[in-house]
Amino acid sequence: MNIFVMILVAIFMAGVYMLGAPSQRMTEQETQYAIDRADLRSVAECAAAAHNATIQNTTFEDICVEQNNIESKFICLNTNLTVTKCEIVRKKKPAYSFIVTATAPVDTNKYNDMMEILEEHFTDAGTFGIFQNKLIVSGGTATKRAVPAGIISDMDLQDGQLVYMTQYEIPDADTDFITPSADNINCPAGTVKAYRFGRWQCIGYNTKTDCGGDMIWDSDLLECVADESRRPLCASQQTAVLVDSVWECINPFPEKNCPDNMVARLNYNTLEWECVTDPTKAPDVKKCGHMTQGAIYGKPGATLRVPQTSSCTDCEQMITDPDTCESACVPDPARIGDPQCYPGAAAQCSGASRGFYFGFPSESYAANVPEVAKKHIPLDAAHSQNRKFNCMDCGDSVIDIEKSLPPYIAICK
Repeated sequence: MNIFVMILVAIFMAGVYMLGAPSQRMTEQETQYAIDRADLRSVAECAAAAHNATIQNTTFEDICVEQNNIESKFICLNTNLTVTKCEIVRKKKPAYSFIVTATAPVDTNKYNDMMEILEEHFTDAGTFGIFQNKLIVSGGTATKRAVPAGIISDMDLQDGQLVYMTQYEIPDADTDFITPSADNINCPAGTVKAYRFGRWQCIGYNTKTDCGGDMIWDSDLLECVADESRRPLCASQQTAVLVDSVWECINPFPEKNCPDNMVARLNYNTLEWECVTDPTKAPDVKKCGHMTQGAIYGKPGATLRVPQTSSCTDCEQMITDPDTCESACVPDPARIGDPQCYPGAAAQCSGASRGFYFGFPSESYAANVPEVAKKHIPLDAAHSQNRKFNCMDCGDSVIDIEKSLPPYIAICK
């Protein structure tokens, strides 16, 4: 009987010990949690180290970079948020510049643990978090940073990746100052040696270099000459001449004698007079007995003189409404090859980023052109209103095919 009681007591005591003793399995679980936290923290620390090294223009060489597929890049975007080169092109910087570092995707079940690590150890890191649904979600903050589509595509970002993004400013290019060469030149009497326009020159004493009107100083001739960049676009049968150092459009008085039924006309390509058929002597096949000229567009010159027959330029052709007998000027695409209408080679204005457009001076002018009746005519600073054919160069962008209609309209995306 005593033996049986002792066995029951032993069993009871063993049960009490088992209930009160620490669980071996619980100990293993706490150890695994600490291991997981340490692994996640090492991933974040490795990404931060690689990102800081890229900022300092150095390389972080550690086995953790390869183990976690960590990649760090410089990425620049233009105003359209399209990836472009991270350099200054023609003295123009990219609109946005970023340094982006990304790791391999984090396990979905460990998102919260990674957020706690970022909140505890990387509170001052800025935009550093888990990429999800085109956003970077940082630990301990209510804000979410949207990632531009260009960066997502360039880095091939996937949900769950740990992403560190920093915006920076590309420094200005150093200005190189050219030191004048010490080459000695002998100047004749009445002149003095001076360093101008990158070289030594002999200039006269008290030379007038400030030219008035539409004149400009010529450093080779040492005198004021006509400034061709201010030469106005004159109406038909008019020519631009300098009157008291100012360009004016006048009706020239030719010295060429032409036979009957012909009149003299100035050829603007050769600047020579030629005899053409007198339009007033041609048989009248129109339904109306009089013609009404349209308005003179553009800036004919400082002194405006209304032309006698036509206000169209060499780059245009005149059309007449047979019902109203009103005439107007419209672009002539056949004149693109004329140097007076387009000074460059027409074949060079081609491709996805280039296209011809005509310099429409106003909306009322464009209303006379049936080809552009349903199109928007841009009258902004990017488009010239010179009544000539021009080449639009979109640079890194491309021509908007839907809005453009070469050779009349060219608009960049």
